[in-house]
Amino acid sequence: MPTSAARHAQLAYRFRALDIFLIEHQALWRPRPFTERHMAWEDDHPELAAWLRARSLEQAEAIHNDPAELNAPAPFPELAAQARALSRVEPLPNRQLSEPDPRQSVDVPGRKWQQIRAFSAVLRFSEPPDHWIDWCSGKGHLGRHLAGEGGALTCLEWDPQLVDAGHQLSRRLGIDARHLQQDVMDEDAAQHLAPATTPAALHACGDLHVRLLQLSTERGCRRLAVAPCCYNRTRAEHYQPLSALAKQSALILSRDDLGLPLSETVTAGTRERRQRDQSMAWRLAFDLLQRQVRGVDSYLPTPSLPGAWLKKPFADYCQDLATLKAMPALPDLDWARLEQRGWQRLAEVRNLELVRGLFRRPLELWLLLDRALFLSEQGYQVRLGTFCPSSLTPRNLMLLAERDETR
Repeated sequence: MPTSAARHAQLAYRFRALDIFLIEHQALWRPRPFTERHMAWEDDHPELAAWLRARSLEQAEAIHNDPAELNAPAPFPELAAQARALSRVEPLPNRQLSEPDPRQSVDVPGRKWQQIRAFSAVLRFSEPPDHWIDWCSGKGHLGRHLAGEGGALTCLEWDPQLVDAGHQLSRRLGIDARHLQQDVMDEDAAQHLAPATTPAALHACGDLHVRLLQLSTERGCRRLAVAPCCYNRTRAEHYQPLSALAKQSALILSRDDLGLPLSETVTAGTRERRQRDQSMAWRLAFDLLQRQVRGVDSYLPTPSLPGAWLKKPFADYCQDLATLKAMPALPDLDWARLEQRGWQRLAEVRNLELVRGLFRRPLELWLLLDRALFLSEQGYQVRLGTFCPSSLTPRNLMLLAERDETR
């Protein structure tokens, strides 16, 4: 087994390689085709830009979640090969789980239950945990599954309704669990952590999982397990690095940048996909219109709109949205043509976003390695890998950390 110093050096080497790659090509992944009609990189790579703009929406959808497979003009193949090599992550070793009480999966969506099982299967530590802390637990489904194999359980959740529902479920299943209402961002959250407690967080968003890492190291938790999510759910406008190496990096990430790893299309039915596409196509059509009416060739942010807006005639949608944004009166238009241009823009946007898509996983791994290096600096042996296939959840990266008592 590699020494702690060797593990840290491996993490640092990977981080530096990703850091160089992301900084060198940031002109390709920072611009957002949805808000910018023309991106500067198109002037440098006109053949690639024209090729992407000529493709259909269906072609973009077919390759969206794995853009590295696309056979596009240069420099796309070279970038795809680099991105794939730099972001390769091995699955964490898993173990055979005993069959849980079948009642535990009741009230848990099927996909979430599979994620819980996969998360639990890779939890290998030198000693079995004595006391699990289910961080941002919701109803405590993860914690109950972990406690079923042994150990006390404390579930921390800020929503009182979820706390009560979780308590009822644990009592019904005969599991001795404490369900506590706790805002983990408050100062008193640290009282629940100690060397003997093992925090586990499955898809705790942004600041919530960062808070766990910081408090766990401060309180001396011997081990912890975290599968992060939603890196852009943060109070800070720009990313706050954790490790010494990340703090030295020249890469400055905005909250929008942090949303890039989350831009895969999620599993959805035909109706949901159609509604999502219609919403985006209409927004893009309105964007073309507002640039013309305002005489300003820049994106105008619009609020999230209720689904009922999509049931209006397209002309009414635009008129009402213009009123909402206090725009001048709209001229008489060929509304059918404008809507068609919106759908055309959507096809262009989705295809141009394939370039950004090459950098989704490298950026996510850069963020995970920052967390891993931080834990390593605090005296932990750290393992980073996937706990399930991406088809189950794109957020399948996980950190397992165990304090190195020899250091």
